[in-house]
Amino acid sequence: MDNRRRIALTGFMGVGKSSVARHLSSILRCDRLDLDAYIERNTGRTIANIINSDGEAAYRIIETENLVRALRETHARILSLGGGTWTIPGNRKLLAGDGVTTVWLESSFEHCWTNISKSRKERPLAKNKDGAHKLFDDRQSIYCLADWHFIIRPEFTSYEIAAQIAEQVFA
Repeated sequence: MDNRRRIALTGFMGVGKSSVARHLSSILRCDRLDLDAYIERNTGRTIANIINSDGEAAYRIIETENLVRALRETHARILSLGGGTWTIPGNRKLLAGDGVTTVWLESSFEHCWTNISKSRKERPLAKNKDGAHKLFDDRQSIYCLADWHFIIRPEFTSYEIAAQIAEQVFA
């Protein structure tokens, strides 16, 4: 397996990007970086606080700045992006320019919504099911621009998805 390749996991909030990234980094024995957690460490604020206080547009600027920093300053081979990171054309260009292979983790809206609803994490862009469903629908045509596509099904664990990615993307 090629442990030098960097990949970024993208997909809607609640799809399981962080869980898959954790397992994938374990399988490949390499570092991982969760972009949301990285932003929160660097700003001293939660994502929800930034979006609720400063707005989504301001958050997207902070997100891009931290993506640039993460690509330059970390050795992480596995990047777990926020649900909206990939939707920004400049971020897609940054990742491509850095040679990062992108992987879209796709699932049904109901699967994502179940995970969002169970989470204690505040999701300011998914305050209600109808709004979240519209955002989900709006993003599908952008997520499909990723290099690879893996469908998350209830019968597969996040470990099994990570193993599939390791086998196919890093082969």
